[in-house]
Amino acid sequence: MAKAYERIADDLRQSIRAGELKPGDRLPPETRLAEEYRRSVPTIRDALRLLQDEGLIEKQHGRGNFVRKPRTRVLRTNVRHQWEKDRAREPVELRERTGATEHDTGLGVDDLVFYAAYRETTASKDIAEALGVPAGTPLVERTYRTRYAAENAPFNLVTSYLVRSLVESNPDLLDETKEPWPGGTQNQLYTVGIEVGRIEELVSARPPTPEEAEELELPPGTSVLVLRKTTFDINDRVVDVSDVTLPGDRTEMLFTTALERW
Repeated sequence: MAKAYERIADDLRQSIRAGELKPGDRLPPETRLAEEYRRSVPTIRDALRLLQDEGLIEKQHGRGNFVRKPRTRVLRTNVRHQWEKDRAREPVELRERTGATEHDTGLGVDDLVFYAAYRETTASKDIAEALGVPAGTPLVERTYRTRYAAENAPFNLVTSYLVRSLVESNPDLLDETKEPWPGGTQNQLYTVGIEVGRIEELVSARPPTPEEAEELELPPGTSVLVLRKTTFDINDRVVDVSDVTLPGDRTEMLFTTALERW
């Protein structure tokens, strides 16, 4: 049998889903809800905490409880990789018009705020094994954040690793000020004579670290998807390894597999 706070939460949940309470609306004060439902304020707080954990409402300090505005959804498909490869050799004016984030969100270039940071480092044991190089090999570590201008949290957290010797023939690939790069990594690799042959993506789920939860503005109890993206060239050599942390409350992943006909 449902507890009192669960029944109250369900009633409020239905009001939100029916549109009676709209995104950005302020809920009645806890004391008024207690009077309306003829329950104690602690019971009301338990109900509201449940809705907060579900990401339906948010508590703003000193202001009250508000219906949470839905964040921009991201649909990440495996078809995006061929789309990126098709663009890699296009003229720069065409590549500048859109990118992978716009492709996944439906937003425009002017809707986004982009951040990139590069640093030179050496391969840890894990990254060395993923890249197929000895531990300690010089790398270029690249950190990316992209967010919708109307929101504070980035769509995901990305760290990419390139073997420095593979890309250093083009000095621009060592320079973070050249970002955002029209055409992304596949065009960057193309400038040093590397053609991408295939991409593997390994996806798992786990609770976020406190730092991830804060940066991604995750509701309590929300998991993250962790994606290890490994890029191979046409000679089956690993040319890029990227770790992507995706918020579970706004990310959808679609995998399309074409099958050969009998």
